[in-house]
Amino acid sequence: MTTVGKRRTEQRESCLSIESERQIGRRNRWNRRDWLKSVAAGGLSAIATLPLNDARLRAAESDKCLVAITLDLEMSANFPTRETTHWNFEKGNLNEETKKYSVEAARRVKVAGGRLHFFAVGRVFEQANIDWIAEIAQSGHPIGNHTYDHVNVTATTVDDLQFRFQRAPWLLRGQSIDEAIRDNIQLASKAMKSRLGVDPVGFRTPGGFANGLREHPKVRSMLLELGFDWVSSLYPPHPNSEPMKQPTAAVLEGIVAAQARAQPFVYPDGLVEIPMSPISDIGAFRTGQWRLEWFLQAIQESLDWAIEHRAVFDFLAHPSCLYVVDPEFKSIELICDRVKKAGDRAAIVDLTTIARRAKR
Repeated sequence: MTTVGKRRTEQRESCLSIESERQIGRRNRWNRRDWLKSVAAGGLSAIATLPLNDARLRAAESDKCLVAITLDLEMSANFPTRETTHWNFEKGNLNEETKKYSVEAARRVKVAGGRLHFFAVGRVFEQANIDWIAEIAQSGHPIGNHTYDHVNVTATTVDDLQFRFQRAPWLLRGQSIDEAIRDNIQLASKAMKSRLGVDPVGFRTPGGFANGLREHPKVRSMLLELGFDWVSSLYPPHPNSEPMKQPTAAVLEGIVAAQARAQPFVYPDGLVEIPMSPISDIGAFRTGQWRLEWFLQAIQESLDWAIEHRAVFDFLAHPSCLYVVDPEFKSIELICDRVKKAGDRAAIVDLTTIARRAKR
């Protein structure tokens, strides 16, 4: 067997193993008639009460590759220059470049027949003019909760919570860490409802965790209590290159292999996990200091794996980073083009559609 053939066999076996463990894949899939019966019986979970049109239902109930393009609406330290670090203290103070990039990215994905799923920190809604994000919402792109201040939901100390609270701990107003985390999530939802008139669609944790929220049942319970049926918190470990060094074949193979560990599953309490697929723009351009062409190669190989295995691919990026490193939207255009070429084997969807499949 050739090296490439061996690698594909190992990846396929790894994928099948994880599918068996997490009970995802094509087994016991409901058809539309079964789904309608469950609605009539009142047995459908709250996740399906979100309106899913026929096209999204067909995608969720199919065995095609589901591709999500997700952008976190926050400012990113080290962009536009590596010396830029003040964004750590004002994550929601989006500059004009970031806002314009977000609107154009949404437009391009919609032209390609998909939805772009955003996650916004609540401080975004403090800005005087939010017409740009209102346009995104009115165009049909869902916007999820990313906490108000980009807090670490697994924090146990003030130092772990967020840079802003390290510098100004009095902002906690005597709250415990757990109370501050809950309050920060609720505040983001209230801000979105107040300024946009819509509730957040899903929740993404600031920062990704190698094991998701498996070791954090209290956090999962809190999210369920706050009305969230799914979370995006798991970012699987994967190799990276030395800074400014082109990723080797072994690094790219490791990133592709990590896609099998980035597949949705359901926690014992019913909360759905939708992992983020490596490698993110921050991992590539901040940590690895990659060139754009290296990033595009990693995306293409990872996406091709997902299409081949009819798996899920959740592209994670930040407009505050992409407008600097990818001003021509090559990453998003690449994903749209690969999905189009895949025909009926793949579709660009929002994370609620992916959660629908995992919930089954």
